[in-house]
Amino acid sequence: MKTTDELKKICSQVRRDIVRMVHAPQSGHPGGSLGCTEYFVALYFNILKHNPQKFNMEGMGEDLFFLSNGHISPVWYSVLARSGYFPTKELATFRKLNSRLQGHPTTHEGLPGVRIASGSLGQGLSVACGAALAKKLNGDTNLVYSLHGDGELQEGQIWEAALFASAHKIDNLISAVDVNGQQIDGTTDKVMPLGDLRAKWESFGWDVLSCNDGNNIEEVINTLNTAKKKTGKGKPIMILMKTAMGFGDDFMVNSHKWHGVAPNDEQLTKALAQLNETLGDY
Repeated sequence: MKTTDELKKICSQVRRDIVRMVHAPQSGHPGGSLGCTEYFVALYFNILKHNPQKFNMEGMGEDLFFLSNGHISPVWYSVLARSGYFPTKELATFRKLNSRLQGHPTTHEGLPGVRIASGSLGQGLSVACGAALAKKLNGDTNLVYSLHGDGELQEGQIWEAALFASAHKIDNLISAVDVNGQQIDGTTDKVMPLGDLRAKWESFGWDVLSCNDGNNIEEVINTLNTAKKKTGKGKPIMILMKTAMGFGDDFMVNSHKWHGVAPNDEQLTKALAQLNETLGDY
């Protein structure tokens, strides 16, 4: 378990990793990665029961995490490396040919921490449901977590999986939606309004929690801990987590334009000037 101050320092370093990783190949998705940093740091350093040194695909006897909106791979790769799954120096290979750190997570290169290929939006909740149901069938009392983008909720498969989870009482599943209101072509309200997400998920039979500031590490941890207390009670759990796309860099924040655009040299310098190096750059 890390203290709040320690977690904040990790968040700063992870954000440095993100902008540097995306800048180097001039390709990637910094906006959502920066916005979800607190969630990943809270999950991997304080919440998740996992063993980075003994990673295996089955994950028996430990918690599992599935990233559905796989385009925010930079934040996941950084946190995986910083928590001990692979050397941080490998972050320098992001999006390079033959790298294990592809733009969207893949499994064929055997990157520790990654159990499914993701990035084809809408599929991750189905996988999480299957993994959680398998744990129940195997008598494994550990939990399954998943993360999704709000724009991803425009995919029909999400709602099929939502129905399945409640129908089968998959109550060892804690999912979260990054509600930043942005997607590649603009705001979610402009592209396809999502309406009342709490009412939607509750109508599909889920227990719904709100995290009103997903960029506040303490609130994220408190919300995840509350979610854990609600497991085993017959309902899957959904956390609606409000974040700011591009959080941490003032010229990126709350702009859909940084969904999938890499900073140039000048912008990288400006971004790094706002983020303290706390663990050492890779």
